[in-house]
Amino acid sequence: MLPVYQHILITLATFLFMEGVAWFTHKYIMHGLLWVLHRDHHQVDHTKILQKNDWFFMIFAVPGASFLMLGINGNFSAFFPVGLGITLYGLTYFLVHEVFIHRRLPFLRNTNSAYFRALRKAHKVHHKHLHKEDGECFGMLWVPLRYFKEARSVLQKS
Repeated sequence: MLPVYQHILITLATFLFMEGVAWFTHKYIMHGLLWVLHRDHHQVDHTKILQKNDWFFMIFAVPGASFLMLGINGNFSAFFPVGLGITLYGLTYFLVHEVFIHRRLPFLRNTNSAYFRALRKAHKVHHKHLHKEDGECFGMLWVPLRYFKEARSVLQKS
């Protein structure tokens, strides 16, 4: 069994690494080979509760759950914090993307945070493209600096 501080470091490193995995997957897989699943996310039908795009939740949940189970079976080996980092990223994704940005649940709707305003703007810019080509802003938590500057200036004026 690893010391607690190593579990924490591995969990944090995995969480941060997942932003790169999410960016790569979003840009090259969701807007590429698996556009058939992601398309309805860009052409939203508000009458549907679930989208084909929601299958990506399962696709990302499998490695997280697998690493957690492998880690528990190995007396909390290094697999466990990797699974925990993936799972925490998934939870963050749900809260930020589904709840805050797309407002699927009625909370976390308003903020005066420049970061969250910039995050919402970057995602809005991503969604202005209804097709898989010419997209931008593929990450979830990493926001281009220009959106921070814009959000800060809006907040300073109000």
